[in-house]
Amino acid sequence: MNNEVWFRPFVWMDYRLAVLFTVIIPIILLVWAFVQKAEAIQRLLMIYWRVASLLAITIYLMIGGFGVSFISGLMARILIPISLWFWVDLNDEIEYQPNGPLKLLFTSWRWATTVYCILGAIASIPFVVCAFSKTAIATPYCRVWFEAPLLFKEYFHPNSKPEFLGFLGIVGLIIYVLSLSYFVLVKLGKQGRSAISQ
Repeated sequence: MNNEVWFRPFVWMDYRLAVLFTVIIPIILLVWAFVQKAEAIQRLLMIYWRVASLLAITIYLMIGGFGVSFISGLMARILIPISLWFWVDLNDEIEYQPNGPLKLLFTSWRWATTVYCILGAIASIPFVVCAFSKTAIATPYCRVWFEAPLLFKEYFHPNSKPEFLGFLGIVGLIIYVLSLSYFVLVKLGKQGRSAISQ
């Protein structure tokens, strides 16, 4: 369909890396942290999952064909590294934990995900135009980003309409923006960079 898009392999590689770095590895780490009762890593990963839920919302927005998905995807790549390094108390707790396989894998994942998100954010900037132009979003240049989410739909929601799933994405985005606004405008001023009340 979009064979003229030279960067399609890179788009699909990005989705595969996203599944690895933002879904599979953090699930393994969270289970491992619960088993080992590593509370600081548990807490940081729970915060991560709340922030990273914007990636899932983005997938549903893309299934619905909404241009705002290009903005939410970019924002997710910016917010995830912030969420991983923002908390001074958790950073200190993790730093002073005894060395072991969990700490090593978690630290490696945190750095790898940060680099991946930063590079991904830079690479996605040229596609922000897809969010603001109905003409652009209809071109192969933008549509290539919808291919993987639509395949996801075929696997996990074969009987649902894209419009309905896109609507769920919009609802999710509204809830996410309201929660983030509440945190930035209310909670951040009270607790600063401490995650104790997270």
